[in-house]
Amino acid sequence: MGYFEKDLANNLVKKHKTNNPYELAYFLNINVVEWDLHPDILGFYKYEQNNKWIILNANASEKEKEITCCHELGHAIMHTRDNTPHLRRNTFFSVGKLEQQANLFAIELLMPDEYWHVYAKEFKTIDAIAHHTKIPEDLLLLKYQKIKGCLI
Repeated sequence: MGYFEKDLANNLVKKHKTNNPYELAYFLNINVVEWDLHPDILGFYKYEQNNKWIILNANASEKEKEITCCHELGHAIMHTRDNTPHLRRNTFFSVGKLEQQANLFAIELLMPDEYWHVYAKEFKTIDAIAHHTKIPEDLLLLKYQKIKGCLI
C-alpha cells in the first residue's frame, strides 16, 4: 500500500533505474553543489530564476550529505517554488507538513520496503537499524509508522 511520497519516490526509481539522489538530481536537471555552511546546517533547497539548487554542507559526512540530498530532492520535486525559510520568517504558514513530506520522500529513497523488511527481521529495533545503516532514527520511525498505518 502506497502513499504520495512513497509512490513518487518509487516511480522515480523505476523510471531512472536508480535510488541514488545525486543521479536522480542530475536526471531531473537539479544542480547539487557543496558549500562551506554553518555546522548546524546540513543543506537546503533553493529555486532561483527557473533553476533548482540543492546546497549541501561540504563539511558533513558522506552519509549526511546523501540523506540531506534525498530530503532536499523531495523539496525540489514536491515543493518546487516554496521557500521554507521565508515561510517560517514571514508568514503563519506551518512548514512542518512540507518537512514531513520531504522526510517521507527521503526515507523511501533510502530504505525501500524490501530493505526495511530485511533490516527489521535482522536487527529487530529501530535503534539497531539506525546504528547499522547510519539513517537517523526519526526517519526510520516515520517509515515504521507508515508501514504500520500509524501515520496518515
